[in-house]
Amino acid sequence: MKTRINGNDLLEAGYTPGKILGIALAATEHLSELSIEEIKVLLKTVKENPEDYINDVVLKVLATEIIAENQVEPLMALRENALPYTLYGAAHIEEGARKQMDVAMRLPVTAAGALMPDAHQGYGLPIGGVLATRNAIIPYGVGVDIGCRMALSVFDITPTHFYENEAKFKRELIAHTKFGAGHGFHGRYKSDHEVLDRDEFNLTPFIKNLHDKAYSQLGSSGGGNHFAEWGIIEFEQKDEVLNIEKGSYLALLTHSGSRGLGATLAGYYTKLAKENCKLPPEAANLAYLNLNAEAGQEYWLAMNLAGDYASACHEIIHNKLSKAVGAEVLAKVENHHNFAWKETWNGEEVIVHRKGATPAAKGVMGIIPGSMTAPGFLVRGKGVADAINSASHGAGRQMSRSKAIKNITKDEMRAVLKNHNVTLIGAGLDEAPMAYKDINLVMEAQKDLIDVVAKFTPKMVRMADDGSRED
Repeated sequence: MKTRINGNDLLEAGYTPGKILGIALAATEHLSELSIEEIKVLLKTVKENPEDYINDVVLKVLATEIIAENQVEPLMALRENALPYTLYGAAHIEEGARKQMDVAMRLPVTAAGALMPDAHQGYGLPIGGVLATRNAIIPYGVGVDIGCRMALSVFDITPTHFYENEAKFKRELIAHTKFGAGHGFHGRYKSDHEVLDRDEFNLTPFIKNLHDKAYSQLGSSGGGNHFAEWGIIEFEQKDEVLNIEKGSYLALLTHSGSRGLGATLAGYYTKLAKENCKLPPEAANLAYLNLNAEAGQEYWLAMNLAGDYASACHEIIHNKLSKAVGAEVLAKVENHHNFAWKETWNGEEVIVHRKGATPAAKGVMGIIPGSMTAPGFLVRGKGVADAINSASHGAGRQMSRSKAIKNITKDEMRAVLKNHNVTLIGAGLDEAPMAYKDINLVMEAQKDLIDVVAKFTPKMVRMADDGSRED
């Protein structure tokens, strides 16, 4: 039985004889836990997207050599030293996220930055990273799921009524939500919304071709950590702005983004940015578009279209469920991340990228979720300049998806759900509560950035049941 990979295997994976093939073979010595086919697939991916493996312990040498071989134009120089930035909850932030932020602070277009307490390593800008740039937009600084957001509806329904009618609420939650990569609606089940009539869909033939997919997926949610959940929200005192009295209410909380529309736009404009902005290997995923150039203007319009599309998806879900359970909406709050805003910082206009970070300017409301068993919080921003008017967008992961799947059992997950009296519909082990940081530690680390208005406790959670990740 064949147990070792050889040069012929790598030739099949797209490598050619030479130095890089030798480095790839040497790297396979550290991949013994994988099968021959898995190694071939992995090394093919490294060859096609070497920038994504520049920080990988085993594959970084191979990735660096591939990038060097592919580089045919002079590199755009980074600053010699990173600009200073503020970290919140530094004790809870992994080194990989800090290194990524350090690189982002060396970009020639960077004006300021901050790292939120839920931060963890991502692609390009870390999740939880906030980056202000001058007249430049970074597609990977926005992220793949453009305009991903939280939406909260507070209802005139008591917790007692919810507990007495859980079967009904479960039935309606299943009937009026749809999850999973690529999933959408067909025929009479499709929803309509004015966002589909936006002029931006005619901006380019490429964007126009995404209209049908956007139409079919309107009102659906993606895979990964996207969810729709019933929960109990508690106001310890009357909130004058929302005009909600002290007490406990049923609420609907949803988390999802721009679906296939946003993911496709992100991929297209990231590729365009990399072709036009040649950065050193460690910064390649931070390639940016000049906002004075046609491509930058196109992406800006497309990003805003995707963000409004994501908002429309939430609006449809909330309207369907409100009608289904016969509830009056007392208040609605919505906020988004994975986006870029034009804001004033130190007297100049900058582009603020919040990749997995929540806007928290003074008086701005947001929702910061914990996990499927940990509380989330309705908050109001304090407008702290060092944080670039931002806060975390959640608890943040403490285990990667693959690590969670390997280290958490189904029985352990069931026990935690039962202990917290949470009904779960769908979801894989990668979304187990134990995969996330302690939301209370995260909130403590950013207490200077936000005021807590109310606490939301999940009671019935729906997520994708196939482990898919599209957005």
